[in-house]
Amino acid sequence: MSRLPIYAHRGASAYALENSFTAFVKAKEMGADGLEIDLQLTKDGVPIVTHDIDFWRLAGNPKKVSDLLLEEAQKIKLGKRRFWRKINGEQVMTFEEVLQFAIRNSLKLNVELKESFLTANDSAYLIFARSFEGIDIHFSSFHYEVLERIKKINHSLETAFIGTKKLNWQQLSFLAAADAIHVHKRYYKKENLDLAEQSLKKVRFYGIDGKESFIINPHPVVAGWITDYPDVVLKKQKGISMSK
Repeated sequence: MSRLPIYAHRGASAYALENSFTAFVKAKEMGADGLEIDLQLTKDGVPIVTHDIDFWRLAGNPKKVSDLLLEEAQKIKLGKRRFWRKINGEQVMTFEEVLQFAIRNSLKLNVELKESFLTANDSAYLIFARSFEGIDIHFSSFHYEVLERIKKINHSLETAFIGTKKLNWQQLSFLAAADAIHVHKRYYKKENLDLAEQSLKKVRFYGIDGKESFIINPHPVVAGWITDYPDVVLKKQKGISMSK
C-alpha cells in the first residue's frame, strides 16, 4: 500500500506560528505532502489565511476580519508573544499567495472555509469557479451549506464535510455535496469507516500526532492525515518510532 498524504495542520504549527509563511516552509522541509489552511473573508471579500474570526488570539487585536479591508489586515503583525510580534511579527497571507506557494512546491492543499463564508455574497464565491490547474486541492468546512454553494458553482471541485460527534455515519450518502469526511481521530472506528466506504466517501483524520497504531495499516477508505507534526507522522508511516 502506498503512503497516505500528510497534511500539515495550519502548516507545521507545532514548530512555528500557525498559518504563517514560516510554518508553511517548515512543513515542506519536514516532508509534508500538503498544507491544511483556514480561510476567512475580509470586508472587501478577499480570502485570507487565518483561523479565527478576529485577530485577538494572534495579535491582541479584537477587530473582526470581516470588518477590515485587506490592506488593513495586512498591517497587523501576528505572533503568539506581544514583544516578539512587534519586532518579528508575521503578516497574514492571502489565499492566492499560499496557493502559488503550494503550486511552486508541489504541495497539496486542504482548504478549510470558516464562518465568514456563511454570509458571503456571490462575488466572494467566484474564487471557486476557477479550474485550479496544477494542484491537488480540496475545500472543507463545518458548514455544509458552504459546500453546497461551492458545488453549484463548480461541481468538479472536491469538497469535504468536517464532522463532529453529531455526525450520523449511517446517513453519509445524504451528504451529496461532500466528497469526503474529515473528523477527529477519536472517530477512527472500523464501523464508521465501513459505512463511509459503503457511501463512497473518503475520510481524512485530524488531531494525528504520530502515536496512532492505525497509521501503519489504515482502513482502505482513509485518504490522509492532518497533523501538527508532519515529521513525526512521516517517520511513523515509514515504520520508524519517534517520541516528541
